[in-house]
Amino acid sequence: MNSISRETKLTLAYIFIAFLFSVAVRMIWVYQFNDMEAFKFNGQFMISTNDGYYFAEGARDFLSGMHQENDLSPIDNATSLLTAFFAKILPFSFESVIFYMPVFLSSLIVVPIILIARSIHNLEMGFIAALLASIGHSYYNRTMAGYYDTDMLNIVLPMFLLWSIIWAIKTNEDKYLLLTALDILLYRWWYPQSYSLEFSFFGLILLYALIYDRKNSYNYKLLAIMMFAMMNLDAFVRLPIVLVAMYLFKEEKFQKYIYHILAVSVIAFFATGGFDPIWAQLKGYVFKDALTVGEEGLKLHFFSVMQTVREAGQISFVTFAERISGHVVTFILSVLGFLYLAYRHKIMLFGLPMIGLGFLALFGGLRFTIYAVPVLAFGVAFLITEVSLKMPTKKLKYLSLVAFTLAILYPNIEHVDSYKVPTVFNATEVKILDDLKTKVSREDYIVSWWDFGYPLRYYSDVKTLIDGGKHSGDVNFPVSFMLSNPQEVSAKLARLDVEYTEKTFKFQKENKDKNLTVFSNIEQMTKEYGFKDTNDFLTSLSTDIHMPEKTRDIYFYLPFRMLEIYPTVTVFSNLNLMNGKQEPSPFFFVSKSFSEKENSIELGNGVSINKKEQTLKIGKQSVPIKRFAKTFYDANMELQKEMSMIHINGGVNVIYMSNYNTFLVLDDKTYESLYIQLMVLEEYDKTLFEKVTMNPHAKVYKLKI
Repeated sequence: MNSISRETKLTLAYIFIAFLFSVAVRMIWVYQFNDMEAFKFNGQFMISTNDGYYFAEGARDFLSGMHQENDLSPIDNATSLLTAFFAKILPFSFESVIFYMPVFLSSLIVVPIILIARSIHNLEMGFIAALLASIGHSYYNRTMAGYYDTDMLNIVLPMFLLWSIIWAIKTNEDKYLLLTALDILLYRWWYPQSYSLEFSFFGLILLYALIYDRKNSYNYKLLAIMMFAMMNLDAFVRLPIVLVAMYLFKEEKFQKYIYHILAVSVIAFFATGGFDPIWAQLKGYVFKDALTVGEEGLKLHFFSVMQTVREAGQISFVTFAERISGHVVTFILSVLGFLYLAYRHKIMLFGLPMIGLGFLALFGGLRFTIYAVPVLAFGVAFLITEVSLKMPTKKLKYLSLVAFTLAILYPNIEHVDSYKVPTVFNATEVKILDDLKTKVSREDYIVSWWDFGYPLRYYSDVKTLIDGGKHSGDVNFPVSFMLSNPQEVSAKLARLDVEYTEKTFKFQKENKDKNLTVFSNIEQMTKEYGFKDTNDFLTSLSTDIHMPEKTRDIYFYLPFRMLEIYPTVTVFSNLNLMNGKQEPSPFFFVSKSFSEKENSIELGNGVSINKKEQTLKIGKQSVPIKRFAKTFYDANMELQKEMSMIHINGGVNVIYMSNYNTFLVLDDKTYESLYIQLMVLEEYDKTLFEKVTMNPHAKVYKLKI
C-alpha cells in the first residue's frame, strides 16, 4: 500500500512539474512581445491563427445570444462552446481567454503521457517524454500562446484514448470499455475529423485480438463499443447506444451474444456512413487532385484548394524529423528507442496509429507531424532511462538523466526562442475592421480572399463569400475572378455572387428534406442567363446584362498583404471551367529587396530595369516598359501618384510603391485588375465604387451597384 501511495504521489508530482514546464515555455513568446503594441488590440494580445477567429466568432455570438441567419457563425461548435464557458466563469477578458487557452489546454498532453508510462512502471520515461513532447517543434507551433485552434486538444484527446486502450488491454476491466467509448465521443465532439485515427486504433486492436488473444471476449467488447461510439451519428444518439452496450456487456446472460453485438456494431458503423469521412480525408490530403469536376449539370472544372494549402504540401526529411523530435539525431534515436520499447513492452505498439498518421506527413503535408510527436517522445526517453540504469552509481544515474534530457530539449527550446510568429493582423489593420463595423450592417458582405474571411467576420461582424472553411474551388472561383479582372466585370460578378449565395441559402432551407443537387453559383448564373458555356457567360459580364435586385451592401477589403498571395489568388479563376485547361499565368513580379545602380535597378532573380533604355530585362530578354508609376503618401496620408506612359506597345508595367519599398512588375491584365487598380493605385470607377477607408495597410470600397 505504501509503494502504491508513493507511486501515485510521484505521478502527480511529475505531471505538475511537466505541466508547469510546458506552460512556462509557451510564455516565452509573451515575454518577447510584451511591449509590442502592434500585436495588441484594446490592450490585449491578439491571436496568431486565422482559423481561431472562426471559433471566437461562435463563442462571442453564443455569449451574446444572437447571430444572423446564414452568417455561418459556429455557435454550436465544441471549441466555441468551451471558450464561452471559460469566458463566462473566468475573471478575464474574452481576448485574454482565447489567447491563453492554447497555453493551458495543450499542456494537458503531459497527463496521458505520464499515465501511459505508469502502465509499464517507468515514470521517469514518462516525465522525460512529457517534457519533450510538450514543446516539440510541431506540437509547440500549433499550440503556442495565441494559436487558438482545435489543435490545443487534438493530440491530448487521442493520447487519452491511447491510455484507455492500453489499460483496457492490460486489465480487461469494464470501466476502461466505457472510458474508451466516452473518449471517442469527446474526441469526435471536439474534432469531427477524428474518424481516421479512431478507425486506425480499432484496426490495430482487431489485429491484436485475432493474432494474440482470439478467445478473449473482452477484446470483442472493446471493439464493439468503439464501433458504436464511432458511428456517423449525432453524439446524443451514440451516447445512449454506448450505455446500452455497456449494460449488455456487464450482464452475464448476454455474454454469449458478444459476437452478435460486434457484428451489429460493424454493420451500424458502415450503414451510417462511418467510413465515408475517412475516405474523404484520404482523398483530400493523400490523393490530392488538382481539379475537382462536377458530377452533374455542366460538369464544371474547378481548381482544388488543397493544391495551395502549405500544410498539405510535401516536406523534406530534415523538416519532417525536426518537426517531430526537434533534431534529426533525436528523431533517429526516438525511432530506434520506440522499436526497443515496443520489443520490451509490446503494449506500446498500440501507439502505432499515431506514428503512422505522423509519418503521413511525408506524403500528405507537414500538419500530420504533430501526431507522431508524443508517441515517438517515448522512444528517446526510454533510451535515456535505459542508459541511466547502466550507470555504476546513483549519482551518475541522475546526472545522465538530466544531461541527456537537457540535450534533447535544447533544440526545441532554441526553436521556441526563435519562432517569433506575429499575430494575424496588426493593431492598425484591426482598427480598420473595428471602425468598419460601425458603418456596415450585419447582413452586408465583405469580399476578400479566404485567408481574411474569419477575421473579417469577427471584427467587422459581416458576412463573407469565402473563409478558412468555405474555400472549395467553386466558391473561390468568383472571388478570384473579381480580384483579378477589370472593375466593371468584377463589380457585376460581386453583386451576382452575393445575391446567388443568399438565394442558395433560401433554396436549401426550403428544400432541406429533399435530396436535391445544389449547383455552384457560377453554374446557376450560366444557366439562368441562357448560356450553355460558362466562358460565354463570363464574357457577357462586360456587356449591359440585367442585374439582380440589390438586397444588401457589398464591400471590398483589399489589404496590402494580399500582394504576397496574389499569384495564388489568380490560379482559381485562371482556367477554362468547361474543360479544366489552365490558362497561361499572368506576369506578376514583386521585389522588396532591390539595389539601384548607375544605369539599372536590380530587382533580383535576374530581373532588372534599364534606366536609360527604359526596358525590363528578364534573364537575357529585354521587354519595353509600357507604363511606369510611382506612388507615395503625402503629409495627410493621401495617396499620390506619378504616372507616365513610356512605350505604348510595351509588354510590362512597373509600379514603384515608395512607402512600401516595393516594386511591382505586371502584365496588362494584372495591371488592370481590380486589386491593383483599387488597392495599389486607388484608381477606381466612381460609378461602381466609393471609398470607405483608405489606409496604407488596407483599402475598403463600397460597391454601388
